[in-house]
Amino acid sequence: MRLILVRHGDPDYEKDCLTELGHRQAETVAKRLLSEGIAEIFASPLGRARETAQHFSETSGIEEIHILDFMREIRFGKEDALYQSGNPWLYVLDLVHEGADLQSPDWRNFPGFVDNTATVDVDRVQKETDKWLETLGYRREGLYYRCTNDHMKEKTIVLFSHGGSSTAFLSRVLNLPFPHLCVLLGRLNHTAITILRFGDTPGTLYLPIVEVASDSGHLSEVGAMHDLKKIR
Repeated sequence: MRLILVRHGDPDYEKDCLTELGHRQAETVAKRLLSEGIAEIFASPLGRARETAQHFSETSGIEEIHILDFMREIRFGKEDALYQSGNPWLYVLDLVHEGADLQSPDWRNFPGFVDNTATVDVDRVQKETDKWLETLGYRREGLYYRCTNDHMKEKTIVLFSHGGSSTAFLSRVLNLPFPHLCVLLGRLNHTAITILRFGDTPGTLYLPIVEVASDSGHLSEVGAMHDLKKIR
Protein backbone atom coordinates (compact mmCIF):
# COMPACT_ATOMS: atom_id res chain seq x y z
CA MET A 1 0.00 0.00 0.00
CA ARG A 2 1.12 3.50 -0.78
CA LEU A 3 -0.19 6.31 1.41
CA ILE A 4 0.06 9.89 0.16
CA LEU A 5 -0.26 12.70 2.71
CA VAL A 6 -1.14 16.15 1.34
CA ARG A 7 -1.40 19.37 3.30
CA HIS A 8 -4.32 21.65 2.42
CA GLY A 9 -3.94 24.72 0.20
CA ASP A 10 -3.48 28.31 1.36
CA PRO A 11 -6.29 28.92 3.87
CA ASP A 12 -8.56 31.56 5.27
CA TYR A 13 -8.38 30.30 8.86
CA GLU A 14 -11.24 32.46 10.10
CA LYS A 15 -13.67 31.01 7.54
CA ASP A 16 -11.93 27.61 7.41
CA CYS A 17 -11.80 27.54 3.64
CA LEU A 18 -9.28 28.00 0.84
CA THR A 19 -8.25 31.39 -0.46
CA GLU A 20 -8.09 32.10 -4.18
CA LEU A 21 -4.42 31.15 -4.02
CA GLY A 22 -5.32 28.00 -2.10
CA HIS A 23 -7.73 26.93 -4.83
CA ARG A 24 -5.01 27.40 -7.45
CA GLN A 25 -2.64 25.33 -5.35
CA ALA A 26 -5.28 22.62 -4.91
CA GLU A 27 -5.93 22.50 -8.66
CA THR A 28 -2.20 22.17 -9.28
CA VAL A 29 -1.62 19.39 -6.76
CA ALA A 30 -4.70 17.55 -8.09
CA LYS A 31 -3.10 17.39 -11.53
CA ARG A 32 0.20 16.30 -9.96
CA LEU A 33 -1.55 13.43 -8.14
CA LEU A 34 -3.28 12.04 -11.22
CA SER A 35 -0.18 10.04 -12.14
CA GLU A 36 -0.12 8.22 -8.77
CA GLY A 37 -2.92 5.73 -9.49
CA ILE A 38 -4.93 6.71 -6.42
CA ALA A 39 -7.88 4.47 -5.55
CA GLU A 40 -9.40 6.18 -2.49
CA ILE A 41 -9.58 9.68 -1.02
CA PHE A 42 -9.52 10.50 2.71
CA ALA A 43 -9.64 13.93 4.33
CA SER A 44 -9.74 15.80 7.60
CA PRO A 45 -13.24 17.14 8.41
CA LEU A 46 -12.03 20.76 8.37
CA GLY A 47 -13.09 22.90 5.44
CA ARG A 48 -9.66 23.78 4.09
CA ALA A 49 -8.68 20.10 3.85
CA ARG A 50 -12.03 19.00 2.41
CA GLU A 51 -11.91 21.72 -0.26
CA THR A 52 -8.41 20.65 -1.25
CA ALA A 53 -9.60 17.04 -1.45
CA GLN A 54 -12.60 18.10 -3.53
CA HIS A 55 -10.35 19.47 -6.25
CA PHE A 56 -8.70 16.07 -6.58
CA SER A 57 -12.07 14.33 -6.44
CA GLU A 58 -13.32 16.40 -9.37
CA THR A 59 -10.09 16.01 -11.32
CA SER A 60 -9.78 12.26 -10.77
CA GLY A 61 -13.46 11.32 -10.99
CA ILE A 62 -13.32 9.60 -7.58
CA GLU A 63 -16.50 10.93 -6.04
CA GLU A 64 -16.39 9.62 -2.47
CA ILE A 65 -14.24 11.42 0.11
CA HIS A 66 -13.89 9.48 3.37
CA ILE A 67 -13.69 11.81 6.38
CA LEU A 68 -11.22 11.02 9.18
CA ASP A 69 -12.15 13.13 12.19
CA PHE A 70 -8.92 12.31 14.05
CA MET A 71 -6.86 14.07 11.37
CA ARG A 72 -8.32 17.50 12.13
CA GLU A 73 -5.52 19.99 12.85
CA ILE A 74 -3.86 19.99 16.25
CA ARG A 75 -4.26 23.00 18.51
CA PHE A 76 -1.54 24.66 20.55
CA GLY A 77 -1.37 26.76 23.70
CA LYS A 78 -3.39 26.47 26.90
CA GLU A 79 -7.07 25.57 26.72
CA ASP A 80 -8.18 29.08 27.76
CA ALA A 81 -5.67 30.90 25.52
CA LEU A 82 -5.33 28.94 22.30
CA TYR A 83 -2.74 30.09 19.75
CA GLN A 84 -1.45 32.89 21.98
CA SER A 85 1.68 30.89 22.85
CA GLY A 86 2.99 27.34 22.76
CA ASN A 87 3.61 27.10 19.02
CA PRO A 88 5.57 23.81 18.68
CA TRP A 89 7.39 24.87 15.51
CA LEU A 90 8.79 27.93 17.25
CA TYR A 91 9.50 26.19 20.54
CA VAL A 92 11.50 23.35 18.98
CA LEU A 93 13.87 25.85 17.41
CA ASP A 94 14.64 27.19 20.89
CA LEU A 95 15.26 23.62 22.03
CA VAL A 96 17.73 23.10 19.20
CA HIS A 97 19.56 26.32 20.10
CA GLU A 98 19.78 25.04 23.68
CA GLY A 99 21.16 21.69 22.54
CA ALA A 100 18.17 19.72 23.86
CA ASP A 101 17.68 16.09 22.83
CA LEU A 102 14.68 16.21 20.49
CA GLN A 103 14.72 12.42 20.25
CA SER A 104 14.06 12.04 23.97
CA PRO A 105 11.00 9.85 24.72
CA ASP A 106 10.26 12.33 27.53
CA TRP A 107 9.64 15.26 25.19
CA ARG A 108 6.12 15.68 26.59
CA ASN A 109 7.73 16.87 29.83
CA PHE A 110 9.69 19.66 28.14
CA PRO A 111 8.42 23.02 29.52
CA GLY A 112 6.91 24.14 26.21
CA PHE A 113 4.90 20.94 25.82
CA VAL A 114 3.58 20.60 29.38
CA ASP A 115 -0.03 21.88 29.61
CA ASN A 116 0.03 22.49 25.86
CA THR A 117 -3.01 21.37 23.88
CA ALA A 118 -0.57 20.41 21.11
CA THR A 119 0.65 17.52 23.26
CA VAL A 120 -2.91 16.34 23.95
CA ASP A 121 -3.81 16.48 20.26
CA VAL A 122 -0.61 14.81 19.07
CA ASP A 123 -1.35 11.90 21.41
CA ARG A 124 -4.91 11.74 20.07
CA VAL A 125 -3.75 11.62 16.45
CA GLN A 126 -1.17 8.97 17.19
CA LYS A 127 -3.61 6.70 19.03
CA GLU A 128 -6.15 6.90 16.23
CA THR A 129 -3.47 6.47 13.56
CA ASP A 130 -2.90 2.87 14.61
CA LYS A 131 -6.65 2.16 14.68
CA TRP A 132 -7.07 3.50 11.15
CA LEU A 133 -4.08 1.65 9.73
CA GLU A 134 -5.44 -1.58 11.18
CA THR A 135 -8.63 -1.10 9.13
CA LEU A 136 -6.37 -0.88 6.08
CA GLY A 137 -4.66 -4.17 6.91
CA TYR A 138 -1.68 -3.06 9.01
CA ARG A 139 -1.69 -3.91 12.73
CA ARG A 140 0.77 -2.17 15.04
CA GLU A 141 3.12 -4.59 16.83
CA GLY A 142 5.85 -2.92 18.87
CA LEU A 143 7.60 -0.47 16.57
CA TYR A 144 6.29 -1.88 13.29
CA TYR A 145 3.16 -2.83 11.35
CA ARG A 146 2.16 -6.36 10.39
CA CYS A 147 0.30 -6.86 7.12
CA THR A 148 -2.85 -8.72 8.17
CA ASN A 149 -4.75 -8.90 4.90
CA ASP A 150 -4.40 -12.31 3.23
CA HIS A 151 -5.59 -10.91 -0.06
CA MET A 152 -3.69 -7.63 -0.06
CA LYS A 153 -3.40 -5.99 -3.45
CA GLU A 154 -1.13 -3.00 -3.80
CA LYS A 155 -3.13 0.20 -3.92
CA THR A 156 -2.54 3.88 -3.38
CA ILE A 157 -4.67 6.11 -1.18
CA VAL A 158 -4.44 9.83 -0.45
CA LEU A 159 -5.11 11.72 2.77
CA PHE A 160 -5.64 15.49 2.73
CA SER A 161 -5.04 17.07 6.12
CA HIS A 162 -2.83 19.60 7.91
CA GLY A 163 0.77 20.36 8.80
CA GLY A 164 0.42 19.52 12.48
CA SER A 165 -1.75 16.43 12.27
CA SER A 166 0.36 15.06 9.41
CA THR A 167 3.52 15.58 11.47
CA ALA A 168 1.90 13.78 14.42
CA PHE A 169 0.83 10.94 12.11
CA LEU A 170 4.31 10.57 10.66
CA SER A 171 5.99 10.69 14.05
CA ARG A 172 3.92 7.69 15.13
CA VAL A 173 4.34 5.64 11.98
CA LEU A 174 8.08 6.34 11.65
CA ASN A 175 8.85 6.11 15.39
CA LEU A 176 10.35 9.60 15.51
CA PRO A 177 9.43 11.99 18.37
CA PHE A 178 7.07 14.78 17.38
CA PRO A 179 9.53 17.63 18.20
CA HIS A 180 12.18 15.96 16.04
CA LEU A 181 9.75 15.78 13.10
CA CYS A 182 8.77 19.44 13.61
CA VAL A 183 12.38 20.39 12.91
CA LEU A 184 13.06 17.73 10.27
CA LEU A 185 10.00 18.56 8.17
CA GLY A 186 9.67 22.21 9.20
CA ARG A 187 6.44 24.00 8.42
CA LEU A 188 5.08 22.05 5.49
CA ASN A 189 4.31 24.10 2.40
CA HIS A 190 0.66 24.23 1.44
CA THR A 191 -0.20 21.13 -0.65
CA ALA A 192 3.19 19.56 0.18
CA ILE A 193 3.23 15.82 -0.62
CA THR A 194 4.71 13.00 1.47
CA ILE A 195 4.47 9.38 0.30
CA LEU A 196 4.83 6.25 2.43
CA ARG A 197 5.02 2.70 1.10
CA PHE A 198 3.95 -0.27 3.23
CA GLY A 199 4.91 -3.79 2.15
CA ASP A 200 2.11 -6.12 1.03
CA THR A 201 3.28 -9.62 2.00
CA PRO A 202 0.68 -11.07 4.41
CA GLY A 203 2.01 -11.80 7.90
CA THR A 204 5.15 -9.70 7.50
CA LEU A 205 6.21 -6.83 9.77
CA TYR A 206 7.01 -3.54 8.06
CA LEU A 207 8.40 -0.12 8.75
CA PRO A 208 7.08 2.03 5.89
CA ILE A 209 9.52 3.41 3.35
CA VAL A 210 9.45 7.16 2.77
CA GLU A 211 9.32 7.54 -1.01
CA VAL A 212 8.77 11.31 -1.02
CA ALA A 213 9.06 13.81 1.83
CA SER A 214 7.47 17.25 1.86
CA ASP A 215 7.57 17.74 -1.92
CA SER A 216 6.05 21.01 -3.09
CA GLY A 217 7.76 21.36 -6.47
CA HIS A 218 4.38 21.62 -8.18
CA LEU A 219 3.83 25.00 -6.50
CA SER A 220 6.37 26.63 -8.79
CA GLU A 221 3.73 26.42 -11.52
CA VAL A 222 1.50 28.88 -9.70
CA GLY A 223 4.12 30.91 -7.86
CA ALA A 224 2.44 29.78 -4.68
CA MET A 225 4.95 29.07 -1.95
CA HIS A 226 3.55 29.26 1.58
CA ASP A 227 3.51 32.12 4.05
CA LEU A 228 5.74 31.17 6.96
CA LYS A 229 3.46 33.04 9.36
CA LYS A 230 0.67 30.54 8.69
CA ILE A 231 1.15 27.45 10.77
CA ARG A 232 -2.25 25.79 11.20
